[in-house]
Amino acid sequence: MTTTNSMTLADQFRHRPAVRSAIETIGAELRSAQADITGVRPATDPSLSQCLDQVMKDATEVRGRGLLYPYLGSGIGNGALVELLDGSVKFDMITGIGAHFFGHSDPDLVETAVEAATADTVMQGHLMMNEEAIRFAEVLVAEARKSSDLKHAFLCNSGAMANENALKVCYQKHAPASRVIAFAHCFMGRSVTMAQIGDSAGGRSGVPLSTLVDYMPFYSHVAARRMSAGDVSGSTRYIDICVEHLEQYIERYPKQHACFIFELVQGEGGFNTALPEFHRALMDVCRANEIAVWADEVQTFGRTERMFCFDALGLGDMVDVACVGKMSQVCAALYTDNYNPRPGLLSGTFLGSAVGLKVGRRIIERLRDGGYYGPDGSIVAHYREFESRVRALAAAHPEWFPHGDDYHDVVAGFGGMMRFTPFGGEKEPILHLCHELFKAGVIAFYCGHGPYHVRFLPPLGAMPVEQWKDVFDVVTSAMSTTASQVSV
Repeated sequence: MTTTNSMTLADQFRHRPAVRSAIETIGAELRSAQADITGVRPATDPSLSQCLDQVMKDATEVRGRGLLYPYLGSGIGNGALVELLDGSVKFDMITGIGAHFFGHSDPDLVETAVEAATADTVMQGHLMMNEEAIRFAEVLVAEARKSSDLKHAFLCNSGAMANENALKVCYQKHAPASRVIAFAHCFMGRSVTMAQIGDSAGGRSGVPLSTLVDYMPFYSHVAARRMSAGDVSGSTRYIDICVEHLEQYIERYPKQHACFIFELVQGEGGFNTALPEFHRALMDVCRANEIAVWADEVQTFGRTERMFCFDALGLGDMVDVACVGKMSQVCAALYTDNYNPRPGLLSGTFLGSAVGLKVGRRIIERLRDGGYYGPDGSIVAHYREFESRVRALAAAHPEWFPHGDDYHDVVAGFGGMMRFTPFGGEKEPILHLCHELFKAGVIAFYCGHGPYHVRFLPPLGAMPVEQWKDVFDVVTSAMSTTASQVSV
């Protein structure tokens, strides 16, 4: 049994009855306050609306450009529901582009954060860190090692920085190789290097190009269907063509590729999915040619049918490097022993906040123990409910979902990465719908590059399956409004 004499002063402080009582009191008061948030509601207090308008103007002035949505949170919510600064309440179906899997004002995470806030410093770094950093990395690596050889984690503050660190690891391992392979329509982050790798002309506008990138086609379910002929499936033909494409790059630039970045489910590109055998065939070529296999899990981490998407797709044995972020709160580059870099390559003043580290560890523990994964997990149940409601909506209003063979089905995704494609996937109606959804009470976003899609990254850790009915009541209303205002 632990005794007071064997505890540090910090442990003694955190275990003081007054401190524990204060944390529990905050949790109890939060539960009481959030009980009033039960559904979507408009702003009703003119003074609060004026406050939001003023802060929006302030945001435009201080940022140099306005916000895409008039989203400014008040600081409280209840699971999937969030209160904004004007007092309105909306369903949050995008969660900070996937960062808030447990929604808003989760009492357990708030209590964890309050305890973490009693630490001696706000930020922790690679020169001076507290125990929380090691414990966070341990629980993360333990989950990764269940299906892969990933053994080490280097922590940092953003997904882009995790990607930068992973790229350095790959460059060092395969020096002097200087080329990178990535999928068309990929997204890697906003740093100078990641903007060059990401396949977005707007994202690198005005940026001098110094990173050598070769783009591979991502898997296309549409193209594969069209290629079916005789006894050979379209998927086999498509995969064979992509393998040949990759081999041509390697032949053209022998020994010059340091890594192939596998965005296993494309995020910004349209929540595009691929058959596991597509990824494995390309990974086999990389292995044969000593090219690092890098799994970009910044958006997929925690959201698919396993904690790591490479596990959900049965690809863990192929992965040399991986990156996680968003819902983990603190980001990380993970790598095998074989890719462990030499001293001096990776460092940084900050690796994360004390709150982020402790809350992030708690999130991973809850993901691990909460019944989210596997064929009978809650993430599968949520996706099925989402899919059935989109299909029911399309059946009731086929005029809202015109489609042909030039893009995927009206609904797609993987686990907690969900999208639907109304109005023929045209950009302007999709953007209009996103704004109508916001006004009606559902916060969503878009993805894709033609077709465009409405994107959901819902807080499945805090959302009962039954709540999808209320969400789709709002979706139906917003789509009706949009259909009456735009032409497709």
